[in-house]
Amino acid sequence: ITLLTDFGLQDGYVGVMKGVIWGICPDAHIADITHTIAPQNIRQAAYILARSAPYFPPGAVHIAVVDPGVGSTRRPLLVTTPQAAFVGPDNGLFTFALDEPGARAWKLDRPDYWLPDISRTFHGRDIFAPVAAHLACGVAPYVLGSPIADPARLTPLLAERHGNNHIIGHVIHVDRFGNLISNVPATWVAAGNWT
Repeated sequence: ITLLTDFGLQDGYVGVMKGVIWGICPDAHIADITHTIAPQNIRQAAYILARSAPYFPPGAVHIAVVDPGVGSTRRPLLVTTPQAAFVGPDNGLFTFALDEPGARAWKLDRPDYWLPDISRTFHGRDIFAPVAAHLACGVAPYVLGSPIADPARLTPLLAERHGNNHIIGHVIHVDRFGNLISNVPATWVAAGNWT
């Protein structure tokens, strides 16, 4: 099970989620991808998760909690692909996984697999961690939720090419070392003169 959040490490939120997971699935292995996503930055979280998830073994369960809509009517979501499962809010965070062949989406609507008392602001602990633990211990997706056909997706940020030497793109991530990662394809840059 992996964890990716915007919780930081100052408070006990991440540790509590791990405690919930181990309480349900004591043999679970847990890896932290990051907990330093900028607060409520869904697009940054989606980028980092998409770049990290392929390096985990088949069957990995990824919990991602960057959730500006917590406490609202947004749905809790499970996305399954042939390689992995993704648990978190239905807010576009799993757009890349939904684009994989064979991906399926499930609305998490079976409270028997959640903690008994649901906080308005900590679904990571009360819904997502328990569901991920049950998945890791072999509970099937259809037991945890109902299939849906309309999960939220992020609007693509596409680079634009104007003529032979003008490109408009977006910086989609700045890493810890100050490297700027953009959505401009490398082949465009290598093709010649541009501004």
